[in-house]
Amino acid sequence: MSRRKVDPTWFDEEVEEQENEVREVSVLPEHEGLRLDHFLVGQFPDRSRSLLQDWIESGQVLVGMRPGKASTRLKAGQEILVEIPALEPAEPEPEDIPLNVVFEDEHLLVLNKVRGMVVHPAVGNYSGTLVNALLGHCRDLSGIRGVEKPGIVHRLDKDTSGLMVVAKNDQAHLGLTNQFSERLVQKHYQAIVHGHPQPTRGRVEQPIGRHPVDRIRMAVNPRGKTAITDYEVNQNFGNYSLLDLQIHTGRTHQIRVHLTWLGFPIVGDPLYGRRNHPFSIVGQALHCARLGFRHPVEHRPLEFSAAPPEDMQMILRDLR
Repeated sequence: MSRRKVDPTWFDEEVEEQENEVREVSVLPEHEGLRLDHFLVGQFPDRSRSLLQDWIESGQVLVGMRPGKASTRLKAGQEILVEIPALEPAEPEPEDIPLNVVFEDEHLLVLNKVRGMVVHPAVGNYSGTLVNALLGHCRDLSGIRGVEKPGIVHRLDKDTSGLMVVAKNDQAHLGLTNQFSERLVQKHYQAIVHGHPQPTRGRVEQPIGRHPVDRIRMAVNPRGKTAITDYEVNQNFGNYSLLDLQIHTGRTHQIRVHLTWLGFPIVGDPLYGRRNHPFSIVGQALHCARLGFRHPVEHRPLEFSAAPPEDMQMILRDLR
C-alpha cells in the first residue's frame, strides 16, 4: 500500500472535515434520578471520570438537545447525545465484511454503503467499519490519507446510505480529489422529509458551521463555509415528501442542516429531526442515489445509481 503524502489543500471540504462520533444513549427507568456524570461513568466504563467531566464541560454532552451539567438529574426516556473525539491514527485490521460493490477496476471501486456503517475507525467503532471491510476486500488501496483511512476519498455519515467511490492507488485518489475540489462530481440524493416544501423546487445557499451552543450539531451560521444544496419535490404524501437533492459542496451534515433550516427535517434524523413519526427506521431516511464523475485515470465519464435501502422503500410503500 502506498504511503505518499500530498498537500491537504488538494482535498474537498467533504473529504477533509473530521467528524467526531456522536453516540445517542437513552435514559432507562432504572437510571431515573441519576446525575449526568454518574450516568456517563456507567455508559463509558473505559473512560476516566476526569475525561467524562471534560466532555460535559466542553459542551460535548447534550441532554434533550441542550448542553448538560454534571449535576443534571436525568429522567427516564430522555435522550443523551455524546460527541466522542476521533480516534488517534492507528492501522485498521482487514475484516471479512460483505460489500455491495457496484463497479471495480484496477484503479477504483464504487460501492453502495449500508446505513449504520461507519466509514473509518473512531472511538467506539474500532472494527466493523467500511475501511475494515475494504481492507478485507482488497489490500491495494491508496495511502494518501494515511494508514487509518486507506482509499477514502469522501465519506457518508454513519446513518446515510448510498454510493461512494474509493481509490485503489494514489493516482486515482489525486484525480478524484481534484474533481471533488473543483465541484465536478455529481452527487444526487433522495430523502424523505416531514412536510411539503414550497416552492417545490429551489436552491439553499446558506453557510454551514458549528452550532453556536450545541457543538455536536452543525447549523446555518453566517461565519460558516459556503454550502449549496438544490432540491426538488419528487412526490408528496400526507404529511411527508420525497425529495431529490443535489449538493454542490460537501459540508458536514449539509443536506440535513439545510433541510432543517428550511423547516422540513429528514425523517428519522436523530440530531436534526422530529421524533414523532410512525416509521421503524434507525437513522435518517437519506440515500446517495446517483454518483457521477470522470474516471481519474482513463478520463471517461462514469455514472452509477443505487435504489434506496429496503427501510426507505418500505416507508414509501406505506405512504403510497
